[in-house]
Amino acid sequence: MRKLLAAGIACVLTLSGASIVVAQQTDPAEAASATEALGFGFGHGGHGSDPRTATPIRHVVVIFQENVSFDHYFGTYPFAANAKGEPAFYARPFTPPVNGLTHRLLTDNPNASNTGNADAAINPFRLTRAQAATADQDHGYTSEQRAFHGGRMDLFPLYTGRGETLPGGDAAEEGKGQVMGYYDGNTVTAYWNYAQNFAMSDNHYGTGFGPSTPGAVNVIAGQTAGVIDTLNGTGAETDDGHGGLTMIGDPDPIGDVCSSPTANQVTMGGRNIGDLLNERNITWGWFQGGFDLTRTNDDGSTGCTRRHLSSVTHTTSNDYSQHHEPFQYYPSTANPTHARPTSVATIGKTDAANHQYDIEDFYDALDANNLPAVSFLKAPAYQDGHAGYSDPLDEQAFVVHVINTLQQSAEWKDTAVIIAYDDSDGWYDHQAPPRMNASVGSTDALDGDGVCKGHGTLPGLDGKTPAQGRCGFGPRLPLLVVSPWARENMVDHSVTDQSSITRFIEDNWLSGKRIGGGSTDAQAGRLDGMFDFFLPRLFDRKLILDESTGQPRQAGGGGWPHWPFGNGGHG
Repeated sequence: MRKLLAAGIACVLTLSGASIVVAQQTDPAEAASATEALGFGFGHGGHGSDPRTATPIRHVVVIFQENVSFDHYFGTYPFAANAKGEPAFYARPFTPPVNGLTHRLLTDNPNASNTGNADAAINPFRLTRAQAATADQDHGYTSEQRAFHGGRMDLFPLYTGRGETLPGGDAAEEGKGQVMGYYDGNTVTAYWNYAQNFAMSDNHYGTGFGPSTPGAVNVIAGQTAGVIDTLNGTGAETDDGHGGLTMIGDPDPIGDVCSSPTANQVTMGGRNIGDLLNERNITWGWFQGGFDLTRTNDDGSTGCTRRHLSSVTHTTSNDYSQHHEPFQYYPSTANPTHARPTSVATIGKTDAANHQYDIEDFYDALDANNLPAVSFLKAPAYQDGHAGYSDPLDEQAFVVHVINTLQQSAEWKDTAVIIAYDDSDGWYDHQAPPRMNASVGSTDALDGDGVCKGHGTLPGLDGKTPAQGRCGFGPRLPLLVVSPWARENMVDHSVTDQSSITRFIEDNWLSGKRIGGGSTDAQAGRLDGMFDFFLPRLFDRKLILDESTGQPRQAGGGGWPHWPFGNGGHG
């Protein structure tokens, strides 16, 4: 019996090791054929009337959060300080390291030695759980480029730093030096536990520089050029070099009934991933807190000003932020009046709601066994992680609630949750991004005034004419995959960007069809290395966490099964 067990374990480990190499070298469609040939039987076929997929993933849920750099949440992973009174975190044996904050970066940082940062020239410092509420940093398209200083990564306090009072903080940490702060596994505990048990990347980037809206547009379209209409000026756009405009800021969407009447507003041309999914009749939806204007919160707020008070930041914010809803910028996928779906049964299908929903609609669809194939989730603002009005603790409660709920559903066995971010908020990260997209214009500054060097300049909507204002890649951002099919305790080093999420959807459901029109999906790196589609699933892997502490629920309180043999390591 022992020999048989040992042989079985050796076989599985051999398959797992081989699959890492194959996944990095194989096209998804080819991978599906290979797994089908091996007899695992999950390559192409759907369940009943479900569409065929290139992998075992039938449902992808993208939790798209706000404003965090990689080092801000994972700089010292997997080592936490474990200060008294904070949820403890201890890494599993053989946890792979990340490209994070080394001893030298923590004690002799180039930002601390650059006199241009004046009295804010400090080393990175640990933010405690009691310091979860911080200032919103400057994360403008130009400011971030200047902070990166041609790749030296040494002018963050000068150009993106902002401060506010921190409990127990000193003067330097409460000023512009606050941008150097980072959290560890005693505050972002859930994320570190997900990384321990599933897969994460330490080489994932914003497709470009700048704030929330360009990041949101990039995750669904990979194209921020092609603004076709504006209202109230062009303050959030820049000249594309050929008489057109590229989005670099946070304009509101034209037509959204919640858009500010005095704000800069725009409409985008071109196509997005929703258009491609509609052409194949693939169910999908964007689910955002506050979108349903007919609901009333406990405090009596309703309509566009439904709101919550965070007990952490002590700030009240509207649940719905219109410039965080990217599909509203495209006439083909917009729901400007926030019309409700015909019924729970039509969620994910084309009706008056046009695939744009409230976050509560996501839970309703899940309860009714009607989860769309592709779901994008945006938390109510106070839980989206955006410094200034949100924080890591409120964010953790939202993310853990979503994943716990999914894990207890029938759909979990073929679901992948992708946790991603729209921008870095300007927080310090030590890693200079790859020079993918060049831009020369008045708002560029990565390599001096008016200059952002790169491999080439991406085209606008015509797919041919170079469009300025797309300097990238931008800052490094967290990326995690939580799924029964994710590798365990694994750090992927493959270069990816926000449009890699779009590419994963295209490869899995659309036979690799691309958006076109200058979209970055065509050149985006693949997420495949974070999955293991070749190793047969022996268990439905789950990790049920406490929404408050981010720690695993103990046996008797939920528990979670592990693979009996890890397949962790570097991608």
